[in-house]
Amino acid sequence: METKIIQEDPWDKLRSFSKARIALGHVGGSLPLREVLDFKLAHANAKDAIKSELEVEKIMAQLAVYQLPIFQVKSQIENRNQYLKRPDLGRKLCQESVDILKASQDSFDIVFILADGLSAEAINSHAVEVLNQILPELAVNYKIGIVVATQARVALGDEIGELLNAKFTAILIGERPGLSSPKSMGIYTTYAPKMGLTNESRNCISNIHEDGLNYSESAEILHYLINESFRRQLSGVNLKLDLAKLNLDEPNNLPK
Repeated sequence: METKIIQEDPWDKLRSFSKARIALGHVGGSLPLREVLDFKLAHANAKDAIKSELEVEKIMAQLAVYQLPIFQVKSQIENRNQYLKRPDLGRKLCQESVDILKASQDSFDIVFILADGLSAEAINSHAVEVLNQILPELAVNYKIGIVVATQARVALGDEIGELLNAKFTAILIGERPGLSSPKSMGIYTTYAPKMGLTNESRNCISNIHEDGLNYSESAEILHYLINESFRRQLSGVNLKLDLAKLNLDEPNNLPK
């Protein structure tokens, strides 16, 4: 009786290192039904993430324990469909929100902005957890304010920072959902924020989710960027991560 030798597919080993859709197999000339259904589910989760809503009251209640000024604002976007079609309006505060921030007549060293972006569920899941890692220590040395923003794009943080006379802003925002990470959060930091800045003025920490950067790693990098921005009075392309000064468990997860 002839013995059939089954050769190991080298792609199978890669599946343990990546959530990319590799080594899916086939049934005739088609993908297996399981993989087809898995793809459709991932696509549905990504679409749901884009339409998810920020849990504003819950977030504000969770952060109230720090007894910091908290503001609630929104952009000029009226609905989610408009948000996807008019990113320019997501970068500008509505007049009511402008008035709210102007009325504060205060100034801050750091303003943390929690914004829905393209996945509000990412902020609902991760933002407070990251801030819990960093706020207790920062509040000792910096005057801090918190803003919760809806229908927001990254650049909305510049107008918020300018109106609140902030020296530094960090906007925690839901990233574009992918087929393997519908709840991924990014953090964009800016020193001396003002309207009209572009992306080279910001630093970014990305891929904060269950299979990406964890909360302690994210907080470590954020703390480093805050300290270096204030020390050197800049942010963006001129501010690089010094790996020797970061204590991360998995250096390979560092943003490039």
